[in-house]
Amino acid sequence: MKTSLKIGINFGITSGIITTLWLLVWLAAGSEMKSIVIAGILTIAIADSLSDALGIHISQESNIKNSHKQVWESTIATFFTKFIFACTFIIPVLLLPLLSAVIISSIRWLAVITFVSYKIDISQNKNPWHSVFEHAFITILVIFLTYLTGIGINRLFG
Repeated sequence: MKTSLKIGINFGITSGIITTLWLLVWLAAGSEMKSIVIAGILTIAIADSLSDALGIHISQESNIKNSHKQVWESTIATFFTKFIFACTFIIPVLLLPLLSAVIISSIRWLAVITFVSYKIDISQNKNPWHSVFEHAFITILVIFLTYLTGIGINRLFG
């Protein structure tokens, strides 16, 4: 696979999972309303996907070695990957009670982050366990801190 596509896909997967998971946990802890959670997820899917795609676009343009085509490949791959990954968070929210959707999404996406980290390091002939544990720890930290923030905001303003 082309490097430009790998950059966009890996960034889109990671950002799509972390940002949407953060929002899901935060909104579920703070509001407990499915409609608000779904609206938040759709906002991430559209606005944040476009924002991240622009960020990758500008970042890739700053590298003189990248062609115009490579820049756009990374941009488009970032947008669509993040958009699709973010949208898939809606499915458990629609089908399950909100707490169950949060728990299942957290476990599911933690596993995906771990798998992606593992595959990247294996493809580069590196020992994957440092990255796997580092990325899993960061993901768990995001979930935990977001949950505490959502609870705190709900107590202050709810």
